[in-house]
Amino acid sequence: MKERINGVSILVKTQLDFEKIVAARIKEIDEAATVLPCPYGFKGLVLVKPGVLTKEELYRKIVEQVVEADKVIPVEAVVEADPVKICEALKDLAPGKIDKDDSFAIRTTRRGRHGFTSIDVNIVVGDCVRKYTGASVNLKYPDKVVFIEIIQNYALISIAEGKQEYHKYSPEKKSLIDLFRRIAIVQMPYLGPLDAVSEMGKRIGREVQNFEVRELVIAPTGLVDAYSLSVFINNIIEGINSRYHIQVKSYPRKPYKVPVYVMDLHQLVRDRSNEIIIVFEPEGKYIGDVQEMLTDIILKTRKRINLLFGSRKGIPPGIYRFADLVVDIAPGITLSTDYAAAAGLVALSTTIYSKYRSMISHESNNTGSR
Repeated sequence: MKERINGVSILVKTQLDFEKIVAARIKEIDEAATVLPCPYGFKGLVLVKPGVLTKEELYRKIVEQVVEADKVIPVEAVVEADPVKICEALKDLAPGKIDKDDSFAIRTTRRGRHGFTSIDVNIVVGDCVRKYTGASVNLKYPDKVVFIEIIQNYALISIAEGKQEYHKYSPEKKSLIDLFRRIAIVQMPYLGPLDAVSEMGKRIGREVQNFEVRELVIAPTGLVDAYSLSVFINNIIEGINSRYHIQVKSYPRKPYKVPVYVMDLHQLVRDRSNEIIIVFEPEGKYIGDVQEMLTDIILKTRKRINLLFGSRKGIPPGIYRFADLVVDIAPGITLSTDYAAAAGLVALSTTIYSKYRSMISHESNNTGSR
């Protein structure tokens, strides 16, 4: 194992239990290559030493041909798994890869038992790289990334371009949370067989909580069956709670729990006549054809934005006259009640996103310059 680790020049990361598939695919590309899946029993890893092909050729072919390879890392040094030894290796390696005008970050993944943590490595090695290169640290969006992959007693070192990293929240992306927090979903209740009502309620509850909209208003019209309505409401609340509990566990921020109200649809339209009202129905104009108007309406107001969705019965046509817009998001397709609100939110945010992002960036720059 020691000799095979020392000769490694490519590290491939893959999904668990795909290691042998990746190893076989690499052997098809270079039959003479030495390929070691699951080194020391650690799943998700494949170590590679080229045979006939050069390191650069094999790296490129793996990237281009092995779809099961999630990350392909060219290894530039293999040293003892010790922060001091890693620093010694980077003394010659880092200056040729990282300029003083660059920013950098250390990404350490540690497998096995050691007398130090990944954070310890980041701190020690980061200080060494800064001293060797004069570069500055940028943990979020670095120009260069130093990968330290520790496998039992060995540390595999690689230096890559920061732009190769994928980010959920990169600088050009702007969060839609503030936009969704201004939106009220007005949903006509789904009433019918109780098992269907129950399932519809749960799904709608999960969807509105998923987007963390300002509020959900269940808006019946006229006389409705109380038993069906109560089942619908109870299951909407159950759906919201189930999604909220997942968000609490997984989000780095505190999620917003969507409140639920009930109000007659006609009275709601009267009560909110000075607010933005957008109806989603097949009779409306295609959302892409009214992009400019929709963007104008949404971005020029700080008031609540009401999105109206029908159920087995659509929104009453008389309400169209009081709406700022009536839009259709999928011409020729009738969306099921449980997906209508989610589809509408995605369509609306996608349609206006470009200008919304510009507006947010402009506001941020103005705030920062004060």
